[in-house]
Amino acid sequence: MLIVICPGVHPPDLTASFVQALDWPAELLVLTGRLPVYSPPHILTFLLQQIPPSQRQTPILLIGFSAGVVGAIGAAYLWQILGGQIMALIAIDGWGVPLFSPFPIHRISHDAFTHWSSALLGAGQTSFYAEPAVAHLELWRAPQTVCGWSVQSFAPRYHRITAAQFLHDLLQHYQINA
Repeated sequence: MLIVICPGVHPPDLTASFVQALDWPAELLVLTGRLPVYSPPHILTFLLQQIPPSQRQTPILLIGFSAGVVGAIGAAYLWQILGGQIMALIAIDGWGVPLFSPFPIHRISHDAFTHWSSALLGAGQTSFYAEPAVAHLELWRAPQTVCGWSVQSFAPRYHRITAAQFLHDLLQHYQINA
């Protein structure tokens, strides 16, 4: 499994903090530079440049934040069209982004309003929302400090957890099932 991180439009040090906050169970590929993270064709080109043809059958799990969710969902569809496998998409604060797909989607939100209003555009499988609410960028910068609720969409069940632990649990699940 390869984990692809599509950050939003913010200072790169926030993404560095996000990457350092978690124990990653697989290889990471982080979009950097001046790449328009909201552009699926640009993300697809990045993936094609970074992943050698011999490794393009490796399953990919995408994590998008904010504007990066727009690029990640579109790039995931394009990657599948080219024959690649998408294990899942984790959308962190992708408010207003429709998230319907043939692969699993999980939402993480900085507050309850964003969580519930985003679910109207595709709830996904398990999701998380911060409570108490935190600032949008704080969720990305320091997920280990953000407490909230893990929610099962198919059977409304709530579990108190940190955003980092929620992510860790998802990554472990997909690593085991890779």
